[in-house]
Amino acid sequence: MNIKTAILCILLGFIPFFGFSQTNKTQTFKGKVLDAQNNDPIPYVSIFLPDYGYGTKTDSKGEFSITINNFSSSKNKAKVSSVGYKTETVSFLDGNNEIIIKLSQETQALHEVVVKKQKYQNRNNPAVDLIEKVIANKSNNKKEALNYYENEKYEKVQFAINNITPKFQKKKIFKHFQFVFNNIDSLKNNGEKILPVYLKEEISNFYYQRSPRKVKEIVTAHKAVSFAGFDNKGIEENIKYLYQDIDIYDNNISFLSNQFLSPIANSAPTFYRYYILDTIQSGADKYVKMYFGSRNKEDMLFQGYLYIMLDGSYAVKKVELSVSKDINLDWINDVKIVQEFEKTENNNWMISSDQISINFGITKKSHGIFGQKIVSYSNYKFKPPQIENVFKGLSVQVLDSAKQRSKDYWELHRHLKLSDSEKGTYTAMDSVQNVQVFKRAMNIATIILFGYEDLGLYEIGPVNTFYMYNPIEGIRLRFGGRTTDKFSKKFSFEDYIAYGFSDQKFKYYLGGTWSFTKKNFLEFPAKTLKMSYQNETQLPGQQMQFLMEDNFLLSIKRGVNDKIFYNKTFKIEHLNEFQNHFSYTLGYKFTNQAPGGNLYFNYTDYLSHRNDVNNLSISEFYVNLRYAPHESFYQGKTYRIPVYSKYPIFELRYNVGSKAFFNDYNYQSLRFSIRKRFYLSVLGYSDVVWEAGKIFGKVPYPLLNIPQANQTYSYQIESYNMMNFLEFVTDQYTSLLIDHSFNGFFFNKLPLIKHLNLREIVTCKVLYGDVTDTNNPNKNADLFKLPIEPDGTPITYMLGKTPYIEGSIGVGNIFKFFRVDLVRRFTYLNNPHVSPYGLRMRFRFDF
Repeated sequence: MNIKTAILCILLGFIPFFGFSQTNKTQTFKGKVLDAQNNDPIPYVSIFLPDYGYGTKTDSKGEFSITINNFSSSKNKAKVSSVGYKTETVSFLDGNNEIIIKLSQETQALHEVVVKKQKYQNRNNPAVDLIEKVIANKSNNKKEALNYYENEKYEKVQFAINNITPKFQKKKIFKHFQFVFNNIDSLKNNGEKILPVYLKEEISNFYYQRSPRKVKEIVTAHKAVSFAGFDNKGIEENIKYLYQDIDIYDNNISFLSNQFLSPIANSAPTFYRYYILDTIQSGADKYVKMYFGSRNKEDMLFQGYLYIMLDGSYAVKKVELSVSKDINLDWINDVKIVQEFEKTENNNWMISSDQISINFGITKKSHGIFGQKIVSYSNYKFKPPQIENVFKGLSVQVLDSAKQRSKDYWELHRHLKLSDSEKGTYTAMDSVQNVQVFKRAMNIATIILFGYEDLGLYEIGPVNTFYMYNPIEGIRLRFGGRTTDKFSKKFSFEDYIAYGFSDQKFKYYLGGTWSFTKKNFLEFPAKTLKMSYQNETQLPGQQMQFLMEDNFLLSIKRGVNDKIFYNKTFKIEHLNEFQNHFSYTLGYKFTNQAPGGNLYFNYTDYLSHRNDVNNLSISEFYVNLRYAPHESFYQGKTYRIPVYSKYPIFELRYNVGSKAFFNDYNYQSLRFSIRKRFYLSVLGYSDVVWEAGKIFGKVPYPLLNIPQANQTYSYQIESYNMMNFLEFVTDQYTSLLIDHSFNGFFFNKLPLIKHLNLREIVTCKVLYGDVTDTNNPNKNADLFKLPIEPDGTPITYMLGKTPYIEGSIGVGNIFKFFRVDLVRRFTYLNNPHVSPYGLRMRFRFDF
């Protein structure tokens, strides 16, 4: 599972305490909220009872139900509010259990009503003319246009359980937690009660230089709630990814793992509608308040307000962003983004505050998580930094004293005063973690999310590898683990032992990693030395980077799966990563490889079912060069998964094997790949991988390129899902993989299914290559024969002039977790044990 679980961690950790029903109240009121103009139901309207401190929301049909304990006619007021409508205060009367509430649209909504009567157009539209001036002046107003600037930045990130009601507080499970409810807070916009469970504060100095482009952030103070047993550094990194900085001047804005088109993007007038609401004079500033919304409410676009200066700069003074309830976005009940800009001494409008508020929820009615990031910017300077060599080293530097700051230091330097509830979050959460029931809940969440049981210096796992099955090994049991940071941050030790009950063989692994930095060996930029010895099986061609073959979910395979390698491998490698995201890996690997199952190393008669050679000695030196500009990661405790972005990833690998170094053959191999995500605005995005490789020298088929096939029923992005294991070999090849997600662009417009939030996916995978005469076993008697069936039918083929092609049409976001693809194989359909069609499924957590 990827670690886009910064929010999910907290949700699962507290899920035993969430209440999903509210019963046994004195008075129950039901009703509907309707649009006053057309009587259409309004979904997800907030209904708040200020006298009782809680409320509810309407469902997708505009209906609501709320029960009130100790109802009093003197305390019967409810505040009813929704984006785009005027807030109303209504009375709940005793005995009136069926209530109809009508809301009137605000100004911007009235404009939308007019649009239905009068065709909207860009031509001769003053609002569009103004936006085009804003677009034309973006290059001057972007902060990156400055030669230098620096500022002080204060950031506060908070997560809290929302919809805290008296009934919720009285649950039996909170018998030992009543003290936390002394820390309840209220949201300013609707008074909803929340219980803070996470808080992080950070103060830093930021420096920017345009040419050559350099950035530096020096963190001077840092403070955060820590959850025992969790990868707190990983949680912080993923929260940072979830709440990426938003620049309204960018054409595309990354938000919640999606790309939204900015309302002032170059192409924005094609997708947005704009309405001038007011011209405002405030002191010396004159600006326009403008409403904007999407032309198609189902597209991945923002809605909200722009405040645009009329001083000739056409700079943005303020922006308020939200998202339509109709877009295809999971786990999100509400979003509000507010950015404000101030005029600085050099007459530039620079961002002064940034606030992102999100209501996360498993369902619309359940308790969920309220998350908020507030950033304050101050003390702008526009001259070259006075600090010598300020840009030297990492782009983000955390001072050793940052986490040691005193209470007085924070009181003096934080830009925004904490509420009493926020101040108590650190102490309250420390106390919660000492309660035994909470420890058990968090321990279960850790095992579910990360697969490890923490024993202190050592942790056992991953639990999903403890059992698997395959036809050759039979039932396979495995047990192992690794050391934790409590053992050492510079040295990591990992091991496991496994046993197959059919082949009656033990498998095992023993490895250690030494970090040359003061940080954990996985933290960027890593500089490590790793050494390992492994006795293990390998499916021909399998090179899984993030998916372990002995995961029990992959035990069920289609077709014939009776060929395997037994490898005994010693490996030593050095990884060196640089701040600019270039890295190199130097390594040496020696493998003693033996065939298993119905696989043989035979020169003459494969049907004899005997080995002319019992094993191969494969001794290789290798170097891997990788360049991934501006790369970020999902940071886990044992792995890092690169996050797709608009920037490409280049990788070049060179291997050399020589008889002079205990190798049975002399050869060299090259492999080059490029990975990139292409964003296509409202049409979604395409993940593209292009790869090419060539082998120089004469080698038998186990050393040729064996394409990564997939015979499980799980869809694998970078595997050929309709290809069989060891079906093809090549010594030179090129491949192209395209996986495009439309993000619900079409499904969102279909009335009967748009509420399901399904997402369309199409893929295409092409592999073209061949085997040169040098490595063709039919022309070289000293090369192993390719595997064949008992009746003489070939099993393994040399890829010919026709490329291997497969494609799929998929539906994603099924029940918010699953993707199902109908995969079609287009070529080599006469090969044995193949089918032109197949259904594959993939699990994925995303927004």
